[in-house]
Amino acid sequence: MAETITIIDDRTGKQVTVPITGGVFPSSALRQLDPKLRMYDPAFLSTASCKSSITYLDGDAGILRYRGYPIEQLAEKSTFLEVAYLLLNGELPTESQLEKWTFDVTHHTMIHENMRKRFVDGFHYDAHPMGMFTSAIAALGTFYTDAKQIDEDDSLAKQTLRLIAKTPTIAAMCYRFSMGLPFVSPNNALDYSANFLNMMFRIGDDHRVNPVLAKAMDLLFILHADHEQNCGTTAMRVVASSHADPYSAAAAASAALYGPLHGGANEAVVHMLTEIGSIDNVPAFIADVKAGKGRLMGFGHRVYKNYDPRAAIIKKAAYDVFEVTGKNPLLDIALKLEETALKDDYFVQRKLYPNVDFYSGLIYQALGFPVDMFTVLFAIPRTTGWLAHYAELLRDDATSVSHFAFVPDPLPVTFRLSVDAWLAVAEAGRRLAALNAVVNERFPNPQLLMRPTIRREAVSTSAIEGTFAAIDEVMQSELDASLPRTTAVQEVINFVRATEHAYKRRHTL
Repeated sequence: MAETITIIDDRTGKQVTVPITGGVFPSSALRQLDPKLRMYDPAFLSTASCKSSITYLDGDAGILRYRGYPIEQLAEKSTFLEVAYLLLNGELPTESQLEKWTFDVTHHTMIHENMRKRFVDGFHYDAHPMGMFTSAIAALGTFYTDAKQIDEDDSLAKQTLRLIAKTPTIAAMCYRFSMGLPFVSPNNALDYSANFLNMMFRIGDDHRVNPVLAKAMDLLFILHADHEQNCGTTAMRVVASSHADPYSAAAAASAALYGPLHGGANEAVVHMLTEIGSIDNVPAFIADVKAGKGRLMGFGHRVYKNYDPRAAIIKKAAYDVFEVTGKNPLLDIALKLEETALKDDYFVQRKLYPNVDFYSGLIYQALGFPVDMFTVLFAIPRTTGWLAHYAELLRDDATSVSHFAFVPDPLPVTFRLSVDAWLAVAEAGRRLAALNAVVNERFPNPQLLMRPTIRREAVSTSAIEGTFAAIDEVMQSELDASLPRTTAVQEVINFVRATEHAYKRRHTL
C-alpha cells in the first residue's frame, strides 16, 4: 500500500492527500490548498530542493555512497580520477575509458599565461589563497569563447574537463604566489594528486613526491568530492539554474565554501587542538565544553548522528602519513579528546561523533599545507561534485531559475492598504512629479529627451513608456500614501538606467 499524507487547512476546511516517496511529498500539495501558501523552513532542514542520484547519505546509520558505491569501497580501491568519472557519468570507467579520461585531464592542466601574469599577479601579496582561488575560477571562463555553450553536450564536457584539470594548477599557483615562490608548471608524467603536490612544494630539480603522501592526498580528494545538498552545492545549483556558465557557478560555490561555517571547520579543529596544548589538559577542556564555556570542534554534523564514515577512513590514513612525516604532536591530543568524548554520556546522548574535519587538518599539516590552504584543498575535489550537480540540473526539465519567497513580518493594521486604495491616493500628478524628478536627474536638458542621443547615450521611447509602468509598479508597492517619494524616484531612476544600458548594447552609437 502506497504511503500518503493528508494535509487539512483549518481555515477553509480544504484537504489534500498526496503520496510520500522516499520520505518526501511534493510542495504542490500546499498550492492545492492555497496558491499563496508558503512553507517557512530556515536552512532547508525539512526541504528537498531537487532530485539527485549523485550522492546518498544516511546520517543515522553513518552511510555515504557515491552513485551507489560505498565510500569505504571507493577509498580503498579507486583513484580520485576514477571517482570523478563515476560522479560525472554514473558508473565507474572501464579500463579504456579510464585511460582516455586520465589522458584528457592530464593534458588540460596548463593555464593561460595571462591568468598568471596579469590576473593572479595583480593580487596583494597577503591575499588569502581561497579568495584568489575563487576569483581565478570565475575569471577562467573568460578565456574560453565556448564557456556559455552549455546546451551542447560536447561543449559542456569540455568545460567540465577544463575545470577538473585546472583547479589543482590554480590552487598551487595561488599558494606559491602567497609564499613569494615561482610558479611550477604541471608535470604530465605524474598522476593527478602527485602532480598537485609537485606544483605546490617543488624546490629544485631533485624534488620527488613521496608516493605515500600522494596516495593520502588522493584519498582526501575522494572523501571530499561530494556530500549531497550542502551550502556550496546549493549555491552551485541556484546559480546554474539561471544557465550561467559552469565557471561562474563553480566560483559561486567556492565563495560559499569560503565561509567559515562551511569550509573552515578543519582549520578550527587545528586551532582548538593547539590551544588545548597537551593531553593533560583534555579533561579540563571537556568540562569547559559541557559547562558552555567552549566548543568541541570537529564533532557532530548537521546530517550525521553517527560516526562520520569519512572520519574513520582519514583516521586510519593518518598513521600511514605520520610514518613518513613524523607524528604530528596534535594527534595524541586528538586521540585523547575523541576517546574522552565518546565515553561521556553528555556527547553520546547528543550523538556527537567525530566528523571528516576532525582528522583531515592534521594530515594537511603533515603534508606541509598551511592552515589558510585548507579550504582550497576542500574546493579542488568538490569542484567535481559541483560539476556533476551542474550537469544533473541541466538535464532536469523541472528546474527553472531558483526562487525563494520572502516571508514578511506581520504589518500593523494601519499600514495594510490595498492596491486599489493606494492607486486612489496616488493621483496622476504625483506620478508626473516622480517622472520629472527622474528626467531632471538623468537628463539635464529634458527637451532633448526624444532625440536619438543624449551625451552619446542611446535612449528609446520604450524607456519612457517603461518609466511610467515602473512608476505604477512602485506606487502599488508602497504601503502608506504619506511616505516620501524618494524610494519611488530612485527605483525609476534605476529602471531607466538599466533600460538605457540594454538599449546601448543593441545599438552601438
